[in-house]
Amino acid sequence: MSLLFEFLPLILFLGAYALDGIYTAIVVLMIAMPIGLLIKYVRTKTLDKMYFWSTVFLIIAGGLTLYFRNPLFLYWKPTVFYWVVAVAFLGSQFIGDSPLVQRFFGLVDGLNLDQVSKAQWTKLNLIWVLFFVTVGILNIYVAYNFDEATWVKFKVFGLMAITFAFMLVQTFWIASKIGDGDDDDQQEQS
Repeated sequence: MSLLFEFLPLILFLGAYALDGIYTAIVVLMIAMPIGLLIKYVRTKTLDKMYFWSTVFLIIAGGLTLYFRNPLFLYWKPTVFYWVVAVAFLGSQFIGDSPLVQRFFGLVDGLNLDQVSKAQWTKLNLIWVLFFVTVGILNIYVAYNFDEATWVKFKVFGLMAITFAFMLVQTFWIASKIGDGDDDDQQEQS
């Protein structure tokens, strides 16, 4: 159900874009994302920080796009958001007890993350930094080298697919590390 609140604003954005263009799509997205954020908060009693900050960036970039009637502000929104997230991940290497990627995976109940060493968490965190910087660059490349319709499809489907694939690879890697420890435990008990 949580995924519905993530994707519904993007689906509404895409539909509004197809019906009436970028400016209507921005208005629809600027309405849908805060509503989705509120519904998620009411259901979980926690604030999804990534969704919250994405919504804040959207309201700012969308407002500037509508005010100046220039979609470049919206084109830059994903890039700026990804780069800010990259800086946060990089900063977490030096601030706090553990890197953000470790905290992120630590939110999943039932995972025994003790099998992953501090050095591995640090490397994985830096991989996430590079990922966010790279997708930010890729977004701007598409925005400046392709037409608006292509960028809209890339933003809705391409960035989502790239992020999903990246997360899947990370999940399998984490699972392989956790699985190695489970096998050792089972061998010791035999």
